[in-house]
Amino acid sequence: MAGVIQKLLPREDRFFDLFERHADVLVSAADALAQLLAGTTIDDSLNEIRSLETAADDITRDVLTAVRRSFITPFDRSAITSLISAMDDAVDEIWHTAKTVRTYRVTEFEPQLRASAELARQAARLVKEAIPLMRNIGRNAARLHEITEAIVHLEGNADAFHDEGLAALYDQHGAERPIRFFVGRELYRFVERVLDRFQDVADEIQGIVIDHA
Repeated sequence: MAGVIQKLLPREDRFFDLFERHADVLVSAADALAQLLAGTTIDDSLNEIRSLETAADDITRDVLTAVRRSFITPFDRSAITSLISAMDDAVDEIWHTAKTVRTYRVTEFEPQLRASAELARQAARLVKEAIPLMRNIGRNAARLHEITEAIVHLEGNADAFHDEGLAALYDQHGAERPIRFFVGRELYRFVERVLDRFQDVADEIQGIVIDHA
């Protein structure tokens, strides 16, 4: 009977499997965001991001269900829920960006906006690298610290692109096309929040490393 019960309960490695699946979705969503803001495959990118946001939500629910059902978890339950929520929030912000593009029929995107999306792609790949390393935090602590610092650095670079791009957008459209400026400002806000959520992911990983290394 004990063996049957054990088989029914989620294994510790089940959490890492789910995190890695979510990281794959996160990378695909960041890639789709960069393609969207390149302006060449807008409709396809919008559809892909919508599908990926749904997939990310499904994985997040699986993680939260596993937390409730598990007696043993690889690290604190609150850390698990906070990490998967931060990852999911990044995908949500990508979807909010896409919805803004769709709602306002935006077809042209400033270089700084595209550059920020490229930083999001880099951040997503760093998260994808970090998650498997968390299976053995003690052995991989040094690399995990490097990854989280790199993500924070990317977020700082994105802030610079945000400020520069917003100023250029105002100079170009603020006086004669204020609606274009306001829509562009919304896009900059959401893309900035994408990078902010990646920093949240980095902070969650860093906290887990500090607690368990």
